Amino acid sequence: MEQKILNFDCVGIKDGGVFPLANTGRGRDVSPEFVIHNLAPDAQTLVVTLEDLSHPINNFTHWLIWNIPTMTKIPAAIPAGKTVAELGNAIQGVAYGWHRYAGPKPPCGKTHKYRFTIYALDCLLDIGAAATKRKVLKMAVGHIVQQGSICVYFE
Repeated sequence: MEQKILNFDCVGIKDGGVFPLANTGRGRDVSPEFVIHNLAPDAQTLVVTLEDLSHPINNFTHWLIWNIPTMTKIPAAIPAGKTVAELGNAIQGVAYGWHRYAGPKPPCGKTHKYRFTIYALDCLLDIGAAATKRKVLKMAVGHIVQQGSICVYFE
């Protein structure tokens, strides 16, 4: 299956820019809004990850949510919980934010690089909320029809 690039905007956050305080562990710690531009017609669900690329643990996962129904806008401030009723019972997995968004909060004086990735899949993933990013992405192999990322910094 040929995979295509997924283009998206993270509202208030530019690729290569800096996290707004509200989306960090030093602010309100709320997830940003995502606007998706070129969603493939065969996409059925979305997966979103947030990783700290500067963390000593390689690609440390801050947030993991999957089985989001395809939509052009994923709202901001997704509530904590294993399932998110407002998003068609999307599932938030095991990451730094256990079943919730956990924004950047690197040690004071240290700048870390973070990456949001959105995957568009052609199916629902039949795995429970105890799953990690590794398990979710392993289950997604062969079902990813699009993928896109943006990188953002925070000190």
